[in-house]
Amino acid sequence: MAKLIDKTYNPNELEDRLYKKWMDHRYFHAEVNSRKIPYTIVIPPPNITGQLHMGHAMDNTWQDILIRMKRMQGFEALWLPGTDHASIATEAKLVEALKKEGISKKDLGREKFLEKAWEWKKVYGSRIVEQLKKLGSSCDWERERFTMDEGLSKAVTTVFIKLYNDGLIYRSNRIINWCPTCKTSISNAEVEYDEKNGHFWHMKYPVKDSEEYIVVATTRPETMLGDSAVAVNPEDERYSHMIGKTVILPLLDREIPIIADSYVDKDFGTGAVKITPAHDPNDFMIGLRHQLEEINVMNEDATMNENAGQYEGLDRYEARKKIISDLDQLGLLVKIEEHKHNVGACYRCDTIIEPMASLQWFVKMEPLAKPAIDVVNEGKVTFVPERFTKTYFNWMENIQDWCISRQLWWGHRIPAYYCQDCQHIMVADTKPDTCEKCGSSHLIQDEDTLDTWFSSALWPFSTLGWPEETDELKYFFPTDVLVTGYDIIFFWVARMIFSSMEHMKQAPFKYVAMHGLVRDADGLKMSKSLGNGIDPLDVIKEYGTDALRFALIIGNSPGNDLRFSEQKLLSSRNFANKIWNATRFVLMNFDEEVSFKSIDKDKFTNADKWILTKANHLITEVTDNIDKFEFGMALHKIYEFIWEDFCDWYIELIKPRLYDKDNDSRIEAQFVLNEVLSISMKLLHPFMPFITEEIYMSLINDDESIMISSWPEADEKLVFTQEEKDMTFIMEIIKSIRNTRSTMEVKPSRKTKLVFAAEDTAIVDLIEKSAPYFEKLAYSSGLSILKEGEATPDSSISLIFDKATVYIPMKDLIDIEAELLRLQNEKKRLEGEVKRASGKLSNENFISKAPESVVNEEKEKLQKYQEMLDSILQRLAEISG
Repeated sequence: MAKLIDKTYNPNELEDRLYKKWMDHRYFHAEVNSRKIPYTIVIPPPNITGQLHMGHAMDNTWQDILIRMKRMQGFEALWLPGTDHASIATEAKLVEALKKEGISKKDLGREKFLEKAWEWKKVYGSRIVEQLKKLGSSCDWERERFTMDEGLSKAVTTVFIKLYNDGLIYRSNRIINWCPTCKTSISNAEVEYDEKNGHFWHMKYPVKDSEEYIVVATTRPETMLGDSAVAVNPEDERYSHMIGKTVILPLLDREIPIIADSYVDKDFGTGAVKITPAHDPNDFMIGLRHQLEEINVMNEDATMNENAGQYEGLDRYEARKKIISDLDQLGLLVKIEEHKHNVGACYRCDTIIEPMASLQWFVKMEPLAKPAIDVVNEGKVTFVPERFTKTYFNWMENIQDWCISRQLWWGHRIPAYYCQDCQHIMVADTKPDTCEKCGSSHLIQDEDTLDTWFSSALWPFSTLGWPEETDELKYFFPTDVLVTGYDIIFFWVARMIFSSMEHMKQAPFKYVAMHGLVRDADGLKMSKSLGNGIDPLDVIKEYGTDALRFALIIGNSPGNDLRFSEQKLLSSRNFANKIWNATRFVLMNFDEEVSFKSIDKDKFTNADKWILTKANHLITEVTDNIDKFEFGMALHKIYEFIWEDFCDWYIELIKPRLYDKDNDSRIEAQFVLNEVLSISMKLLHPFMPFITEEIYMSLINDDESIMISSWPEADEKLVFTQEEKDMTFIMEIIKSIRNTRSTMEVKPSRKTKLVFAAEDTAIVDLIEKSAPYFEKLAYSSGLSILKEGEATPDSSISLIFDKATVYIPMKDLIDIEAELLRLQNEKKRLEGEVKRASGKLSNENFISKAPESVVNEEKEKLQKYQEMLDSILQRLAEISG
């Protein structure tokens, strides 16, 4: 039995109620089920520090579209949720909060600090989860995971130990990227490069016991205090006599050698390069080759340390200014050149990173990268759009070893233990009692934690129970699709693929569906500094969740950025209201005890068959679009079908049958309304889950929720190809008649006779059968068919179609005499305007003296008046006939 919905659509009232219903009935939950095919998505885990932003909203809407459709298609659909501990971001938030209380991290000590971190996680960590629920996300919340929960921590330790034992994790003193704000090392993938305006400072280094000097250039003068050598190319004749000598390092008066190394480009600059092994990756490699001293001149916060001499304690940029000034006073500053170069910044806090030699843990990447490249090459992982495959290969083929240690306390502590007596390193899941080498019990654990991405790289299988061989792991892994932004291919996607290939011996997912960024209406990236960010929760409060989801999907395509605008939200609200009002109309025209058990399909009209055919084509197209991740295209097709075909056409076409309670095909019209509206709601459900649930449950069906109803399948028995063509033909005629009436400003109350000329008897029969449609939608007072040899009506407008012509008597449309007078007056006025503009433009004086913009404006006026005049002349010809 149908249930009438409220008069007004109120999303805020129904969304919380419906989400609670879904949760209470456990519709989101998935179980190992041998009778069903699994379909799995793991959520990109948001940070526990996070608040829902537009990127989250789009990312999760994409996933929800897929999981809702697959659930309705009968798959055992698991969308596995969880959150990321986000070491750097969380620790920074906590340090900031403690600072306000006058407490420092070091004062607290590691144990107490971690207690505070877990307390913080308990208070704030679930905030993002609750916000995802507001978005309508149908995740299996019973399976929610956290990257530092017991099971995932065990997976992290297992992987570290295995990679270490296989020689793929090692500890070494190497150049790393140091963030002075986060006070930790970060990996290459976490450095964002921007082209910035800078300088090349050219400086003289005096050669010892000589009048000669060598000129070197640098973009970072403060690092000169850590120079260990000056290098030249061994084939550079200008410097061959200097190789083996020393120069005096200005400002510190330290002797450093002049060395020969083929790395130096003799044609670039002066052909001589200062070598700072502790602060430059290329210099570091040269330093290894020549056994040069590594002199670190900076503290963790990028202030200068004791190795910087008189500059100790200064910030690196303050030191730079003073060093340049001092060199200039000594006559050792040769010149300053403007220079554009790429500068790396921490992706978390935007602080310029400092390359620095440091003892860290690394993952050897070359052996891990190869299988991860092969699996994509073999088509076992597909990037959508395909162009991102090139980005993936480019990074993987040029990958550097991954620095995985972080100088933080919040995170997975590195499971390495050092013997204080013999310095032996042991890697184990728990602290050993004694050193395996010397038997000492003086063991301490490494202070560092692992890169956050180390744990999230294991997410697709660790969340399902690995390293245990759980039933969930066997059933739900590998997953089907990863939905993510193109900006984290390096951070996360690549690492998941190589981790899965190493530990599971198969790819973690079949597809990687990439979306772009959400930008503002002008195409600018949303940011705090621009003040153009939009809070999704504010949008939900004002417009509802369905409106937000609609605005994030309509017009969107894989891999491309989306422009978000209020206009899209207004369109969405209008669409929701249109559906709601159409549904109310349908329900109000159902009989109280309506039943569709005895429908006679022979009583289906052309309009019924047309809309059923369109609906069945829509099922096929939308299903195909969603499977190809073409969500914007799918939603646009549903929108057009509901708004135009169903609301604007079909409902109008069948109103006479609905209003006539004695019409013998009234029940068939009601059935088709219910059927097509049900199909439409099912197809729209993944995109706009709340309004579709409310409407679907008001229609006639036996389901307890649209969520667990069956996804529509195209039914060939309900495809009527000829009737669809016939109805499309009739609708084209109706549209043309309506457009003509609109152009002539004829009021709907003024009815007109329609005279048809057609030779094909089938077309004649079709036109006669469609008389009610012309009467209702083309404002016809009656139609007739011209017989062979019969004259066409005088003073009529003709509309020509394939196999038919329609004549509309002019006297039925307008008062001909009054219209002729009006047109003659308008013709006179426009002829005057054309004459005036033509005269002006043929005046040499005007053309030569008037500004170009004024001349162009006059040309546009002439064109406009001429077009208007041509239209008036055409209308006069038609009336005069």
